[in-house]
Amino acid sequence: MKQTILIAEDEADIRNILKLYLESEDYAVVEAKDGEEALAAVQEHTLDLAILDIMMPKLDGFAVTQAIRRHSDIPILILSARSQDTDKILGLNLGADDYIAKPFNALEVVARVKAQLRRSQRVPPSCISINGLTLNTETCVVTKNDEPVLLTPTEYKMLSLLMRSPGRIFTKVQLSEAVNGVYFESDENTIMVHISKLREKIEDNPRKPARLVTIRGLGYRFEKK
Repeated sequence: MKQTILIAEDEADIRNILKLYLESEDYAVVEAKDGEEALAAVQEHTLDLAILDIMMPKLDGFAVTQAIRRHSDIPILILSARSQDTDKILGLNLGADDYIAKPFNALEVVARVKAQLRRSQRVPPSCISINGLTLNTETCVVTKNDEPVLLTPTEYKMLSLLMRSPGRIFTKVQLSEAVNGVYFESDENTIMVHISKLREKIEDNPRKPARLVTIRGLGYRFEKK
């Protein structure tokens, strides 16, 4: 699904150029020519980021920023011909995440949009997220593409060990010791069964695993990507 960006700017030429550049990066764009239309857009659409001009009719960018911050934490990027430090500080103190003075380079705006969206989508420190799979170390919940994955305690311990060190190879001995606290030769087949069951739950194609792979003669590794 495309991420949706609000452009609130009273100058049509600026709206058009920003829309052109953002849509070329596969973003969906919602336009507003004044502060009231901007607030209406916030209520009507699910937005991922807002670009607000300060000097807009009806409601300025500062007022719109305040209104958005009462109920949303989406990134806000302010554009303004007023480049004084006091305006920048005011905008940031009201809840804006970034400030760009006019005239600006549209490519720079796009780069800043991407940076803000990356920051807003970072997984919390309590979570490990790799290749569509997320493991919450506090709640012990695992999701695949935002859908819950039901694991046994043993499967969870094994997956947690592997995902905490992506790219590292773990032997069957290490996996057994992490799960059971000790290793016996008879545990080898048990580990292989757990790996097989785990793949059925986390892989798109368990017969051709892309996440939990076998390193022949050594053990198993959770791929970084």
